[in-house]
Amino acid sequence: MLLLVLFQSPPCPAADGGSWYLLHPNIGISAMHMQLLPNDRVLIYDRTDFGTSNISLPGGKCRPNSNDCSAHSVEYDVVSNTVRPLMVLSNVWCSSGSLMPDGTVTQTGGTGDGAFVVRTYRSCDTCDWDEIPNGLAQGRWYATNHVLPDGRQIIIGGRQTFNYEFYPKTPETATAVDFPFLIETNDPDIENNLYPFVFLCPDGNLFIFANNRAILFDYVNNQVVKKFPVIPGDDPRNYPSTGSGVLLPMRVVNGTVASVEFLVCGGAPRSAFPNAFKEIFDGALDTCGRIMVSDPDPQWVMETMPLARVMGDMLLLPNGDVLIINGATAGVAGWEFGRDPVLSPVIYRTGSRIGSRFEVQTPTNIPRMYHSTALLLRDGQVLVGGSNPHDKYEFSNVLYPTELSLEVFSPDYLNSSMSGIRPVIISPMSGFNIVHGAQMIINFAVSNNLDPTLVMVTLASPSFNTHSFSMNQRLLVLDSGIVTMDPGSSNYQVPVTMPLSGSIAVSGYYLLFVVHKDVPSEGIWIHLH
Repeated sequence: MLLLVLFQSPPCPAADGGSWYLLHPNIGISAMHMQLLPNDRVLIYDRTDFGTSNISLPGGKCRPNSNDCSAHSVEYDVVSNTVRPLMVLSNVWCSSGSLMPDGTVTQTGGTGDGAFVVRTYRSCDTCDWDEIPNGLAQGRWYATNHVLPDGRQIIIGGRQTFNYEFYPKTPETATAVDFPFLIETNDPDIENNLYPFVFLCPDGNLFIFANNRAILFDYVNNQVVKKFPVIPGDDPRNYPSTGSGVLLPMRVVNGTVASVEFLVCGGAPRSAFPNAFKEIFDGALDTCGRIMVSDPDPQWVMETMPLARVMGDMLLLPNGDVLIINGATAGVAGWEFGRDPVLSPVIYRTGSRIGSRFEVQTPTNIPRMYHSTALLLRDGQVLVGGSNPHDKYEFSNVLYPTELSLEVFSPDYLNSSMSGIRPVIISPMSGFNIVHGAQMIINFAVSNNLDPTLVMVTLASPSFNTHSFSMNQRLLVLDSGIVTMDPGSSNYQVPVTMPLSGSIAVSGYYLLFVVHKDVPSEGIWIHLH
């Protein structure tokens, strides 16, 4: 049964541009950070140093040495639409993290007493945060994390932290490693290289974009393998001139990936951050840059969005499209620095011709400004939360009140008119275990009008979302065989082969979708190892 049926609030009017549903009017905190878990729950947290939230800790608990008895982290259960408060001790403000191969969230850094802290969370009905006070070699604030093929995380950058480190630690990796690229991309007065966009490439190297330029980086040997051209226009795309970026869907053929392409959209002019202090709010960028990372001589191809956007989130949808959502049309990231919310998401049709890729979607009525978040759910909807452009919770007498609600954007592929071509996965069941390079048979049903040439199977990683970037986000189009009738029923089956390498898909949990005519099924969880 689709999770969609549980979302009972009436949608905003929609034709073919998707629908909005209010899920929960008040989860007690503003969703600054979100991570989808393999049990269809979402770990959400804010910060600990701004006063009380709107949800109490259970059993009369209070934070140590404090009069604060409110929670600053919650677990949201998508299926039951309920919230459970959690106890986080140190300050997780503007931190980072990843879902590890065993399903544990490992989260790092923050500010103040949280800068050097590593925290872990394993989801269960009574689970709570565990904290390691000096787990990091360097304090990390506005850093980026990525899971590596060997199961570790690499943690890159942070405010005035021009290095990287690994976690868990070994004797050989106990200290941080200098990373000159972060010095080269650091505007001293703006720091436009925070939360750098980091992606693992199939060759094992990291594609890293910061400020207005990118490199291919061999983290094993601490070497820059390739430098890419500066993006045309010379405008910054990282925090606080916050755009967003994704690796476009990667097609697996014979267990490997031949081409890798990166897309970055939005941001703000270099003048926007200093101007915001003067209450001058520069217009956001309306451009996207697309570059073939795997080409011998890669060049940027620029495109114009229908709506300029800063602080927008870019999410890979199960059918390979990109959703651009949240944000503002002027200003930058920072307290009170954004103006004029962008209420309408945009779909970027990855495979369409240049000039016809963008489609403006149905608007929400809730501004999602600084500190808003978004992530893909198993049923193909997009969970949207957060928005707090203030240094504390403010609900009145401000331009953009603190937002404690959760809503979902339901793309047009979930319209009822698509039900006849929407696949339904029969087997395997969610929770299926499989190893790299193995083949699996997927049995699925389609009510009518099946076109076997328009079926694909995609694998989506559950990303960690904060500050307009989804860490570890990835969508693979799996190597699949011919669609045939299931001999034992009137359903269909398609064989797919898992990627051969952990550099293409690190071990861990993924959402698997069958997509027919660009309409995805509800996903199932698989564990790849």
